[in-house]
Amino acid sequence: MFGSNGWRAFALSLALAPTALAADICKTLKAGGVEIQSPLSLSYTSELRNYWSTACGDLKPNCIAAPSSAAEMAQIIKNLHNADTLFAIKSGGHMPNNGFASIQDGLLISTKNLDQVDYNPKDHTAIIGPGLTWEEAQKGLDGTGRTIVGGRMGGVGVGGYMLGGGMSFLSTQYGWAANNVIDFEVVLANGTIVHATETQHPDLFMSLKGGGNNFGVVTAYTMQTHPQDHKVWGGNYIFTSDKTPQLLEAVRKFTDEYPDDKGAIILTAERGLVIDFWIMFLFYDGPEPPAGVFDEFTAIPHTSTTKTWNSYYDLLKNNDFFILQGQRYVIATETTPLPNSTVGAVPLQEYYDHWKDVSKSVLGVAGALGSIAFQPMPKTYSEKAKARGGDLMSIPDDQAYIIIELNFSYGFAIDDNKIDAATVKLYQGMDNLIQKNIKKGLLPDVYRPLFMNDAYHRQDYWGRIHPDSKALALKTRKAYDPQGFFQKRTSGGWRLKD
Repeated sequence: MFGSNGWRAFALSLALAPTALAADICKTLKAGGVEIQSPLSLSYTSELRNYWSTACGDLKPNCIAAPSSAAEMAQIIKNLHNADTLFAIKSGGHMPNNGFASIQDGLLISTKNLDQVDYNPKDHTAIIGPGLTWEEAQKGLDGTGRTIVGGRMGGVGVGGYMLGGGMSFLSTQYGWAANNVIDFEVVLANGTIVHATETQHPDLFMSLKGGGNNFGVVTAYTMQTHPQDHKVWGGNYIFTSDKTPQLLEAVRKFTDEYPDDKGAIILTAERGLVIDFWIMFLFYDGPEPPAGVFDEFTAIPHTSTTKTWNSYYDLLKNNDFFILQGQRYVIATETTPLPNSTVGAVPLQEYYDHWKDVSKSVLGVAGALGSIAFQPMPKTYSEKAKARGGDLMSIPDDQAYIIIELNFSYGFAIDDNKIDAATVKLYQGMDNLIQKNIKKGLLPDVYRPLFMNDAYHRQDYWGRIHPDSKALALKTRKAYDPQGFFQKRTSGGWRLKD
């Protein structure tokens, strides 16, 4: 029998066991030659500051491993089988859901050293590392006259964006970013390295296009590039909030008719204690848009900062101005079928009004800023996605949609619960409004998957995806990770269960 001191020592050993074991994996990896960043080091601190949400940076791993090759990533995965600790994998730090790309205690794996851009002029493909941001990836193609389908803000990281599908300014020309991958280099749960393509491991190839972190660790993406040896046009329009009805009808009509696949927009409303306006992001894949492309919006009084940019990289870099630094940040999503011309923008106005009401309830939170973004997904988007081999989302090409992004940013951890409650109220209320309008016959009753890149951690991604897609993904997960290593050992993600 233990004495009182013995019980205390035993209890303390149990409490410290996960930390001790995490420390052991750090030592093991360092001894094996993997770059390790330890607490109190400048590199460790810098890595944790490189999150879009300070809440993620508040989580402190026992150490950060930064492999520089697929072989080193495989070494880490193999070593993790001998350590009883959780891990997370970080690319650009854009994902704000705690535990998805951040971790308290345990091991954080940073992909920052997987930063290659290797262009092949023979087939116009490029090998892109998951440790890059999209502006860095685009910069790596300087002088080639080519571009890649990637993020709309330059500071978005490559890794997680790709595994969620990836919306792009170029998507109406080329589909989701994931549709443009022709080879995934993947480290599997047992530490082996495979290449997933249309002909090699085709089930894994399809499942990685929208399946998240359930199947392996992608260490390189071979992507099809596209011609872009010209200047591009873009920037922002700013509208006052009293223009809301006109803007919602304009975005409905733009999505429905979609005048030019080279054009793209994001229509975003911002609400805070002292701000209440719209910011619209515009893009045209050419030196300037032809007449008629954005006429629905230019007819509404606004302030414009649009211009012709020397390169796509310059435009992406400029959009980084709108990445809000130094705040806690949450994100959620909903997918609505587009109202037809007879119904008009009435459902969109309801979504906006609901967002405004919920945002108003948290304006007293220090630093609170709410935003809602209407992201057009015309039929041509899904047509191009299917033409490039399809993906796990499998969105039909006979129906236009708008993907709604819902954000809150705020100052302090003391308000986490209040913002969490508001976020749940916001996306659940949005879904309720959509279902109400479907029942009333104002919207078609169609498949409405969630967009993973914008989803809140409480949202049911796998419950909303097509049953055939889920069945394929589950079969793939069991084939490549039969023991459920990534299900049990990663600290976050949308779990793929029976």
